[in-house]
Amino acid sequence: MMTDFAEIWTYLSRAPLLWLTATLAAYAIGNTLFIAAGRRPIANPVLIAVAILAPLLWLTGTPYATYFEGAQFVHFLLGPATVCLALPLWQNLPRVRKAALPMLAALVAGSTTAVASALGIAWMLGLQGGMLASLAPKSATAPVAIGISEAIGGSPTLTAVLVILTGIIGAVVATPLLNLLGLKDWRARGFSVGVAAHGIGTARALQVHPTAGAFAGLGMGLNAVLTAFIAPAILGLFH
Repeated sequence: MMTDFAEIWTYLSRAPLLWLTATLAAYAIGNTLFIAAGRRPIANPVLIAVAILAPLLWLTGTPYATYFEGAQFVHFLLGPATVCLALPLWQNLPRVRKAALPMLAALVAGSTTAVASALGIAWMLGLQGGMLASLAPKSATAPVAIGISEAIGGSPTLTAVLVILTGIIGAVVATPLLNLLGLKDWRARGFSVGVAAHGIGTARALQVHPTAGAFAGLGMGLNAVLTAFIAPAILGLFH
């Protein structure tokens, strides 16, 4: 009986559809718990999905590359989903124009701080070479961060993990932290979350307020472009 089960599992584990189904099911569970918890930031559905999938992959001995063969379909949808963020941005275009200069200053400060602080802390802890290169673009959206990591000698897989962790942490702490700071401008709140926590943070901003979501999408996109230029430059200072 156990032999038959092992053979069935070996067959299924090689099928991309299994891990696509597991990914969607894990997120569905996470979203259900998120709603049941009153949409509290700590019950982030992505965080819950990761907490479900990571032990599953470990228990079954499934390599990440095998898992990604199925999950890549979800990864592909990140592109169209990002493009869809243009709609709320277009609806808030007059507000964007009025805040163009402050946003530019915030973009430069936020993007530079995200890269420099991460590299500085990691360097002081003794990390070198490819580890630093993998860490540098962690605040950019996943497709861009992975491309940057490959170009500067990092590990795309490690970068993907760091990007997800950055987004989850940002989505969880952003709302309580911004409330604590007394920041009430939805433009500033959204833009800061988009710059710091890319797509996952932007999804959280859209849940909180449509204006925050629009500006978060703008921050995410602009930060991805700027990170592609400043990450290699700042990384060079640590070599």
